[in-house]
Amino acid sequence: MTTTLINRLKPSSAASISSGRLWFVMGLLVALAVMVPVAALGFEALGGSMALWQHLAAYVLPQALIETLILLCGVGLVVMVVGTGSAWLVTAYEFPGRRVLEWALLLPLAVPTYIIAYAYLDLLHPLGPVQGLIRAILGYDSPRQFRLPDIRSMAGCILLLGFVLYPYVYITTRAMFMTQAANLVEAARMLGVSRSGIFFRIALPLARPAIAVGVSLALMESLNDIGASEFLGVRTLTISVYTTWVTRSDLAGAAQIALAMLMIVVAVVAIERLARRRQRYFSAAKQARRFAPLPLSRGAGIAALGFGLVPVLIGFAAPAIYLAVEAMKRIETNGLSTRLIGELGNTLGLASAATLVVLVLGTTVAYMARALPGSLTQLLMRLSTLGYAMPGTVVALGVLIPLATLDGMIDRQAQALFGVSTGLLLIGSGAALIFAYAVRFMAIAAGSAETGFARIPTSLDQAARSLGRNVNGTFFAICLPLSRPALAAAGLLVFVDCMKELPATLLLRPLNVETLATHLYAEAARGTYEEAAVAALAIVLAGLLPVILLARIGRR
Repeated sequence: MTTTLINRLKPSSAASISSGRLWFVMGLLVALAVMVPVAALGFEALGGSMALWQHLAAYVLPQALIETLILLCGVGLVVMVVGTGSAWLVTAYEFPGRRVLEWALLLPLAVPTYIIAYAYLDLLHPLGPVQGLIRAILGYDSPRQFRLPDIRSMAGCILLLGFVLYPYVYITTRAMFMTQAANLVEAARMLGVSRSGIFFRIALPLARPAIAVGVSLALMESLNDIGASEFLGVRTLTISVYTTWVTRSDLAGAAQIALAMLMIVVAVVAIERLARRRQRYFSAAKQARRFAPLPLSRGAGIAALGFGLVPVLIGFAAPAIYLAVEAMKRIETNGLSTRLIGELGNTLGLASAATLVVLVLGTTVAYMARALPGSLTQLLMRLSTLGYAMPGTVVALGVLIPLATLDGMIDRQAQALFGVSTGLLLIGSGAALIFAYAVRFMAIAAGSAETGFARIPTSLDQAARSLGRNVNGTFFAICLPLSRPALAAAGLLVFVDCMKELPATLLLRPLNVETLATHLYAEAARGTYEEAAVAALAIVLAGLLPVILLARIGRR
């Protein structure tokens, strides 16, 4: 009897090995799928003629590359100053409204870059409300007498992108400031170092890795942007890929420019890693504690609150209020159009399907790395998350090339066997767009799943194995239930990112299918801003969901 019970509790080694191999194969397939767009870009670029490459190198790439680098340098400087300064302000000082400001500084994350450009193009138009109010105050009657500098410029693009993307630096840097030990700060103050000296000589050097990570994320988002840059008249590499592909019908040339963009992304990541490769921090965990914020006087506190609210006003409040007012006017005048309702359905359907796919695949690679620890599985895990570093335009182009070829093969086989043409089966059904979303946002799901699994003691896995559970059984009985909060948060972030994604959606959506993002892009390109206010407001409201989630996590 006892022997029988022990045999039942013992795991089946053959079943365990078989299920482990299954997870490895699935993780390998996910990693290969993510690498397909990169390989396709390389093959397509090599297929282009040398004359085409010489034309791009002589007339297209120099201007686009220079403007892209200027934009990246400018945005990097703005997000570094604004993000680091606001993080230090709410961490090091105590003043009225500080707790509200802590989460309010996250709000610009809810506004996609193309929506901020769309809103300010109308707000700061020579005939818009801002310049009209200024002329009324100064006593002018016409834009010919007074007008502000045109927002359609490199400086305008840098400022607007900077005030939308600074939260990437704010989040990482504030987390670093909050975990810095109070004993270091107190020792500096005992030695007579001022508060500003503590910031520049202690806090800032210790926060360099966090700042580098935040800036690199903001730069990759800037490189991914297509709407804001085009609306504001800045010809970046992303715009060049789009125009070369769509306007000139030159797929090989677009692939060559996309490879140049990939090189910039690799350079940004390499510089970020190089900047902190020798950073090492040693502290006694038992003695480490957060330093207390310094209370400010009433006047200084009001000034600090005012300075902290400036990026919130520019990056969120002003465009959000404008969109709400314009959307209400539109709804009161014409009601909610059935076309917009259909576009909302398309957006929710595509985002929901992509979120489900991304969660399944991301969880697969994360659990593979946990169940089969080793250098190979870790490599597959990292390869699976490379898509997040690639701009949406690059991903879309890399996805289109192999799927268009596959569509052609399926169509030819269907005609030969059944006499029926399948047409663009993958691209026309939206499968290509969902694939692009999966490649682009796999890192969010995989990273969240990895974090959720890391909080589960491995002893639970071992206990489940000793009771007869194989790798599959351990996943469904232990890891999946205990990591549901992390996976739910990942699903929310992926869903909202899919709703906001413009470049990939613009290039890969099926014919006659519009989403809220593409509707907004088309209306803004035509200059009919009032028609797109409702769609823009819907995207912003959806973007508030992950911001609320981040604020709750930060409060904990």
